[in-house]
Amino acid sequence: MRKFYLIAAYVFAILSIAMTILPMGTIALLPALLTLIFSTLAFVNSTELQKFVPRIVLIIAVLTTLVILGKVVLVKDKVQNDTLFEQKKEENKKENLKDLEGL
Repeated sequence: MRKFYLIAAYVFAILSIAMTILPMGTIALLPALLTLIFSTLAFVNSTELQKFVPRIVLIIAVLTTLVILGKVVLVKDKVQNDTLFEQKKEENKKENLKDLEGL
């Protein structure tokens, strides 16, 4: 059972790292939390000599979870009005009206 938990923890750890890098938002928490669960189960089912690898995967899972939560809480997406674009749009409208009047 320990091998299954470790393989599942590896797979979800790779997915959580990839989703952390990509702009996925809170959906990246799903593989990170699954990594936490499987690495904890592998850690519990290991003997003292076998606990090194699950501990490393557990640390990776905690770090990716903290990074994801930090990105969600600290990074704010704001949409700003582009006044330069709006001015050019109005100028183009006026030019188009002048061109149509000239025909």
